[in-house]
Amino acid sequence: MGNQGNETFFSEKLLESKESFERALECKHTEFDDLYPYMTEHPQFFWYKRYVAWSQLLTIVKICKELEFDWEQQFTPHQIKYINKRVMSSNVLDKWFEKNKLEKEMK
Repeated sequence: MGNQGNETFFSEKLLESKESFERALECKHTEFDDLYPYMTEHPQFFWYKRYVAWSQLLTIVKICKELEFDWEQQFTPHQIKYINKRVMSSNVLDKWFEKNKLEKEMK
């Protein structure tokens, strides 16, 4: 697998990771739910699920950066800022979709 194949592979993994994080933010089902089905009754579960998804997203981004692959095209400018700060703050949780919502409202 050449460099182009690797970039395609990591681009797909990045998109999967982004979608998983976004599903975790929206409290939708993710692969993580299947790993710990007994945990869904605990209030901490959703926080932990988001943390795990965020960590996975940051890990894939880090690998893409190290391999000098373009990862930013899949994110909005404010999402890129959150990722580069690396801290899952309340802004990330509350405003991740902010631009997407504004764009939909304008259409």
